[in-house]
Amino acid sequence: MAQAKHGDTVKVHYTGKLNDGTVFDTSNNREPLQFTIGDGHLIPGFEQTVVGMNTGESRTINIQAEDAYGLHHKEMVGVVGRDQFPPDLEVKVGQQFETSDAEGRTIIVTVADVSESNVTLDGNHPLAGKDLTFDIQLVAVV
Repeated sequence: MAQAKHGDTVKVHYTGKLNDGTVFDTSNNREPLQFTIGDGHLIPGFEQTVVGMNTGESRTINIQAEDAYGLHHKEMVGVVGRDQFPPDLEVKVGQQFETSDAEGRTIIVTVADVSESNVTLDGNHPLAGKDLTFDIQLVAVV
């Protein structure tokens, strides 16, 4: 039975939940997530949890907001005029748009509120400020 170590490419099934039990993402009913431990493409705590696991083993990890998608920053929330959007576009809470920040970098913003005259946009990751729990099962070391 293979044991996962730093540098290994692995496949895992996972379910991510918020503190209230709401599932925000899962690999159930689709292909397992494949990644290389240590590449830094995932939340560090997620990767580190897989280190030392044997194929078929499951673990649960709790990751604090600051170690997941970061804290929620109020300065990344702003209000723009509804006239900044095409008049025929139906803007809804939860929609995401691509825009540029002051330095010209592309960012994704989420519509947090809509009124007749204004739209509130949030540049934080949707999971910023939230503690996360992941149930992880190591499917394979490839």
